Amino acid sequence: MADELNKENEAAPAAAETMDDFKNELDESMRELKVGDIVEGTVTGVSDSEVTIDLQYYAEGIIRALDYSADPKFSIVNDVHTGDKVSATILRMDDGHGNILLSRRDATEKLSWKKFKEMLENKTETELTVAETVKGGVVGYLDGVRAFVPASQLSLTYVEDLESFRGKTIPVRVITADDKDNRLVCGSRDLLKEKRDAERAETISNLKVGLVTEGTVQSLQAYGAFVSLGNGVDGLVHISQITNGKRLKHPKEALEVGQTVKVKVIGIKDDRISLSMKALEEEAPKPVEEEKVRIPKSEDLTTNLGSLLKNLKLN
Repeated sequence: MADELNKENEAAPAAAETMDDFKNELDESMRELKVGDIVEGTVTGVSDSEVTIDLQYYAEGIIRALDYSADPKFSIVNDVHTGDKVSATILRMDDGHGNILLSRRDATEKLSWKKFKEMLENKTETELTVAETVKGGVVGYLDGVRAFVPASQLSLTYVEDLESFRGKTIPVRVITADDKDNRLVCGSRDLLKEKRDAERAETISNLKVGLVTEGTVQSLQAYGAFVSLGNGVDGLVHISQITNGKRLKHPKEALEVGQTVKVKVIGIKDDRISLSMKALEEEAPKPVEEEKVRIPKSEDLTTNLGSLLKNLKLN
């Protein structure tokens, strides 16, 4: 008898939990839904034309292929799987077959526009894969929403071939997020500039007066040569600091654009770098002159006893 009571007591909590779960499911299924609500569910079926969603409601949800994504590369068969969690907007409470008609595309856009505005405000960096080129720029998709990147925002320099960006994943920031006009514009230029400036600042911080390094001649001016030290950092070799050999009328007499040269840092002021090639010439070790040693001829090495005793004085 005691054993039976213990078994009943042990089973009681489990029964209570089951009733609670059932009550929650019942409450969930009886909740009030209306057109425009964003609901969450789980994919239970996928066909060529639609996706079936379990909403834990008395009716199932249906998302047609055209209402699932705005991405032209989207494939309902390849990109949707049973068990996927989905957020969708209710379009109609009855699609004519007793199901609730949903749009994941609409819900994604509504939720995404809120996120895009936060990204714009916070200057959040993200990545965008270029899907196609259009007049004046390229297009990709963020959360299924079409994003335009103007050609002027793709690089720090002029982009002549937009096709070279097709298929590439580029870093971008949201620069316009207008959900009313469905206008999402992104850009890479500010990110690239910040990265370049950071690399330039780091390179300059590592430069010290007296440092000897290599660079590439970028341009020749009447007053000297600009030498690239990497990461957007240039230094000037004044015409008087190019060589000690002869007086130059123009740097082109000794240098040419694209030439790799060794230089010494002789001054840094307000991010302006002064370089010298002449200083390295002056510091180069001078060749040691060989001391000439006269080797006596063989006859000079021959002597006799008389020659040895010639100057010897005996007391």
